Amino acid sequence: MKRMISAVAIVGAMIVAPLPFATGAASAQTATPAATAQTKTKRPVSAGQQAMHERQKKCGAEWKEAKAAGKIEKGMNWPKYWSACNKRLKTGG
Repeated sequence: MKRMISAVAIVGAMIVAPLPFATGAASAQTATPAATAQTKTKRPVSAGQQAMHERQKKCGAEWKEAKAAGKIEKGMNWPKYWSACNKRLKTGG
């Protein structure tokens, strides 16, 4: 009986009195992601990446126009079209 009362008293004390290290760790964890997110910066886009984005936009517009007009060959999908269009635009054609 004494063991049960002692156990209940210990558990009650643990519930009522929060542990100081548990509250400090929780606040430190919530502050860390916000601090690291603010310090990270994106690298500038290189000239090659920018040119690739422009080619992709041009090919995408061509793809939409050709698909709406029904001029896409049977079996042609976007990845195949993008590959051919990208090669054509790179060579200047």
